Amino acid sequence: MKQSRQPIRSWFSAWILNSKTVVALIILLLVLLNLFMLSKLPWLWSPLKGVFTLLGVPIMLAGVGYYLINPLVDRLEAKFHVNRLVTIAVVFVVILGLLIWGVVSLIPVVQAQIVSLLDNWPRYWNHLEDFLTQWVPGSPFEALHKQLTDFNDEIANLLKGRGSDLVSTSLTSIAGVVSRVSTVLIALITAPFILFYLLKDGHQLPKYLAHFVPKRNRASFLRILTSMNRQVSNYIRGQLTVAFFVGAMFALGYWVIGLKFALLLGIVSGILNLIPYLGSFLAMIPAITVGAFVSPLMLVKVLIVFAIEQTLEGRVISPLVLGNTLAIHPVTIIFILLAAGKLFGVPGVILGIPGYAVIKVIVNEWFDWYRRHSDFDTDDAVDEQPASSSSEK
Repeated sequence: MKQSRQPIRSWFSAWILNSKTVVALIILLLVLLNLFMLSKLPWLWSPLKGVFTLLGVPIMLAGVGYYLINPLVDRLEAKFHVNRLVTIAVVFVVILGLLIWGVVSLIPVVQAQIVSLLDNWPRYWNHLEDFLTQWVPGSPFEALHKQLTDFNDEIANLLKGRGSDLVSTSLTSIAGVVSRVSTVLIALITAPFILFYLLKDGHQLPKYLAHFVPKRNRASFLRILTSMNRQVSNYIRGQLTVAFFVGAMFALGYWVIGLKFALLLGIVSGILNLIPYLGSFLAMIPAITVGAFVSPLMLVKVLIVFAIEQTLEGRVISPLVLGNTLAIHPVTIIFILLAAGKLFGVPGVILGIPGYAVIKVIVNEWFDWYRRHSDFDTDDAVDEQPASSSSEK
């Protein structure tokens, strides 16, 4: 009986217990099972969701501000040999001055353009539909007409319906008003403080977190954090820089050709450019609508501005600012945008690519560890052995 059980035990050990692949799959299954069980406990996630709703926005704002301002603070500190706290204070004063200037000079202009555009949007859109009907007659336009109409209805609902619902809900619910106002105030008050301490002590955070990791894993842990930080910082700084130049180019181009709402359309183009490959084309819809309402010549000028901007962005700005920092194929980026947008909405579209970059760093690190500690490349060595032995003969 002992002899009959020995082959079964050895087979089980060889194929199950001693297989790193099977063990890894079992661990992954257990992790997914635990996550599934935790998702069935709403009483556990409700407090965490409340905390994230309250602190998530200021933490994200502080994180974006850190990636934008930290290189400037480091460069000023190294160049002028000034205390870091003094450097941060000077940068904060300059940013505060720019914000005050923007609120005083730009906000009233943008607000007036928003009100005027919303009031005249139905006329602009109806004129665009008539214009397309003249130039694209027949059945091919019917499907396009339906899609444009649905898109216009969605925009109208977004700008008016949801806004009115939000206003009515807020007016009828004192708790809702207090909650929204407190959330905005907490975000505006706490974000600068979080940003200050991130700029002051953020470079020491990886070493501090490494103390919670076993010593044998600290080197790889720091390497992963460094790589993740580099990927996310390059993406955030690059995308925001490109978005700024895109908004400035569109605003300047629309102003040169005499298009109405030039500043507002430029700002919208810069914001939508944060969505790779799709944002610029989405930003062209209101510009084309306004241009078609003015005249066919103005529409041609808008298309020329768009062609010039796309050429400068694709050939000059994006290669200089972004380069190939993420090394993600464009098709992969489109799939990420579609999947993240479907799962998480607008936040998924904005955060999908940096989230994918972080996951990619972790997966690559795990795969390198797996190759080093498994027989992943053993077959190559075995295949090369008979060839070398036969050549020696």
